[in-house]
Amino acid sequence: MAKLVKYLIYLLILALCGVILYAYVGPFFGADFSAQQNEIRIPVVLDAD
Repeated sequence: MAKLVKYLIYLLILALCGVILYAYVGPFFGADFSAQQNEIRIPVVLDAD
């Protein structure tokens, strides 16, 4: 059981390193992580009495 937990921890660390590596190297291969920016205008009616 201890070996299974140890291997799961190793797998978790390896997956975390893979995600971090993908975040740094991904833009060189065409992955775009930037959010789309759109201007949104919504009229606001103030009810001042």
